[in-house]
Amino acid sequence: MDLLKQKILSEGRALSAQVLLVDCFLNHQVDVKLMKAVGEEFARLFANDGITRVATIESSGIAPAAMTALTMDLPMVILKKSVSSILKDGIIQTEVFSFTKNAPYLLTLKSQFVEKGDNVLLIDDFLANGEAAFGGIRLLEQAGARVGGVGAVIAKAFQPGMEKLRTAGYRVEALAAVSRMGEGFIEFED
Repeated sequence: MDLLKQKILSEGRALSAQVLLVDCFLNHQVDVKLMKAVGEEFARLFANDGITRVATIESSGIAPAAMTALTMDLPMVILKKSVSSILKDGIIQTEVFSFTKNAPYLLTLKSQFVEKGDNVLLIDDFLANGEAAFGGIRLLEQAGARVGGVGAVIAKAFQPGMEKLRTAGYRVEALAAVSRMGEGFIEFED
């Protein structure tokens, strides 16, 4: 997606070979026009896949997932990273390791918001090692849903997540796949 790639090049910053800072438009401040275009692109890519629900992991995936769900006219479910004292009944949890925070967390789904037989599109802001995506998949499948695809706004294609998901049989679409980066440069796959 050229619009997204241009935004990454103009406003994103590679802090190292592993860290891409895009907080000015994706995960701290949100460029809603860009997220609308992102949602429209995911809707186009998965239009013929029989998707019945969109899911994401809080919090940076909410904007692109909401725009995708809006465009597809589908409900959206947010998988929670933090434990809530009011989420008690019908919850499913799995442990996920966050490389960003260098710590594990419990990912939580309230099962009433996913129906058995749902075909879910999981939207993620970043795909790197695939830990968050696989955690989301575990929860959705445990709730009786099928994961019809994973949409990543940005994928670090040089890390194993995209390949691991594809090897496991999941369709993965990355709108901007970074092939290499370092301080002062960002390169994309063709």
